[in-house]
Amino acid sequence: MTKVFPNPATNTELPAGGGNALVLTVWRKSLLFNCKGFTVFDGKGNIVFRVDNYIAGNKAEIVLMDSTGKPLLTIRRKRLSLADNWLVYDGETVVNPRYSVKKHVSLLLNSKSLAHVSSESNNKKSVMYQIEGSYAQRCCVVYDQKKRRMAEIKRKEEVGGVAFGVDVFRLVVVEPEMDPAVAMSLVILLDQMFASSPGRP
Repeated sequence: MTKVFPNPATNTELPAGGGNALVLTVWRKSLLFNCKGFTVFDGKGNIVFRVDNYIAGNKAEIVLMDSTGKPLLTIRRKRLSLADNWLVYDGETVVNPRYSVKKHVSLLLNSKSLAHVSSESNNKKSVMYQIEGSYAQRCCVVYDQKKRRMAEIKRKEEVGGVAFGVDVFRLVVVEPEMDPAVAMSLVILLDQMFASSPGRP
């Protein structure tokens, strides 16, 4: 059975050596009463990330925390933006965003692109990642500028014939250069952009 209580010191670092992917199980549920959010487990059942948003709280700001509640990243919707645009900051700060994520808008119905991730350093924007696939189907890939697969969102396999649905899925961090917290922030943002959209991709 999966553990629900976090261990005090959980290591969220990628395994050493090339070719080793970090596989996390994402549960689209907060463990706190009257909260919405996510609980993320490693392969041993330890909680590695949490998102606990009070239902009546600020929906334009989301904090990704480690298992002990330490803020890792703060995600804020960009104000006065016509598009679905978000800024991501280190810790609980809201100055000098680390990167921004913008929902891809296309008139083409067969476009696979969901969002673009750009660095925000030195007031110069440069594309870091592109996200393609279908969040509704929990089948997405995060590519870097060289079109390398950095992370993937996949459906969790059935166990003993029991399907998990879309609220429990896998986040696979493929490349060691991809920070698992950044990968999880992209899951949160895809959920914000597409989870409540009718006819969502």
